[in-house]
Amino acid sequence: MTRAAPTLAELRRFAVRRSLFAPTTLERAIAKLGFVQADPIRAPARAQDLILRERVRDYRAGDLEERYEKLAVEEDFFVNYGFVAPALSALMHPRSGFERHSRARAKKSDEVLAFVHASGAAHPRDVERQLGGGTEKNYWGGSSNLTTRLLDALHYRGQLRVARREAGIRVYAPARARAFENAVETSVDALIDVAVNKYAPLPAQSLATLVSRLRYAAPQWRGELRRGLARAKGRLSRAHVAGIDWFWPAGEDARRAAKGLARDDLAGRVRLLSPFDPVVWDRRRFELFWGWAYRFEAYTPVKQRRFGYYALPLLWGEHVIGWANLTHDAHGLVSTLGYVSGKPPREGSFRRALEDELARFERFLTPRKPR
Repeated sequence: MTRAAPTLAELRRFAVRRSLFAPTTLERAIAKLGFVQADPIRAPARAQDLILRERVRDYRAGDLEERYEKLAVEEDFFVNYGFVAPALSALMHPRSGFERHSRARAKKSDEVLAFVHASGAAHPRDVERQLGGGTEKNYWGGSSNLTTRLLDALHYRGQLRVARREAGIRVYAPARARAFENAVETSVDALIDVAVNKYAPLPAQSLATLVSRLRYAAPQWRGELRRGLARAKGRLSRAHVAGIDWFWPAGEDARRAAKGLARDDLAGRVRLLSPFDPVVWDRRRFELFWGWAYRFEAYTPVKQRRFGYYALPLLWGEHVIGWANLTHDAHGLVSTLGYVSGKPPREGSFRRALEDELARFERFLTPRKPR
């Protein structure tokens, strides 16, 4: 018997419910997500903290950075930069296929690597003090500190790891030994499955875009990604809905999962999500699910902004109905809200749910008391 295809509404509920799983421990949440995107902007908290607050019990802003050294987690580049489970980090390395350094830059890179190995762990400031500084042209045409760029490159290539952060600055250490056992095809398929698991269900075009971004995770397998995409389409669950092919992990029942939404606490909750949260990350899917175009405008000229500098999508149950800009200071949390319809829902249940979410946000931004 052929299973009936889900409706678009069921896919939307499925997406919300599978991503916003029951809060768990920090390490388990990272393992379940596979990858947590990072962003340095704090308005009022960094993206990684905003993402984890929805999925970790009693999470506070800064918990990840504070506990990083004791967690099974690595900073690394996947489809974007962020935090990954060790198993995923091992899948992506050793990276290769890079442009060759000039002789002078290669020598400087070797000196930086040797210094970090000798030190055990090194702050960029210590490396610069020992080996000298200088600048070089960056990707955007400006100038960047040479030492920082060499450390970043050694980290990306898998020769260094981030040991911890000090005041937000990465402190580097020699990379841990990794075991490399999987064949290329097996590794590419595993990388695609991690990405799909995090962002599913995905429209076909979004799936193709997501797979193409794995060229950053594993540049050595850039030429294998097209074949990997074809294999993925053959093994993933799929359905043709609203004129579009959709994909999600094999074995998951989208319709059955969607029916559970009304039976848990997602249905009546308000959530203020990071602009990079898995629920809203795919802007193509966002428009299909909610019928309007959300944009991240931190780098948009002020006069051209519609939503604000760091607008957080406002999710009520299964619907993103607006956005919020938050600031936090010694006097507390200040919120500015906007709605797609031009005004907030009239239901008292929405007002109460919004008040509860703002209270949760205030607690999330409140530092823990020293033990």
